[in-house]
Amino acid sequence: MNDNPLQTYRSLEEIRMRKEMLRREIQKDNGQIKSTWDGLFHTEKATTPSKRMSGFMSTGAGVMDGIILGWKLYRKFYSEKKTKSKKKGGLLGFFKK
Repeated sequence: MNDNPLQTYRSLEEIRMRKEMLRREIQKDNGQIKSTWDGLFHTEKATTPSKRMSGFMSTGAGVMDGIILGWKLYRKFYSEKKTKSKKKGGLLGFFKK
């Protein structure tokens, strides 16, 4: 049989066979999607104490990195607002001598 969507069927048996083939393909694809989904979004449980400690260290490093980045951005943008308003000459003050 062809995979042509306009395929003509000569008997009910051909329709049943095609339906069964499609059902098996869909089940196979569903299994592949399910395994890929599980691999992407479900992580393994840390079974050993060393894996748990490694996970804590990794999470802690990520949190610390985020805190440092936030502090740097806060100092950069918040301190510029205060220093610009205190300067004489405003934004174009560096042109004046």
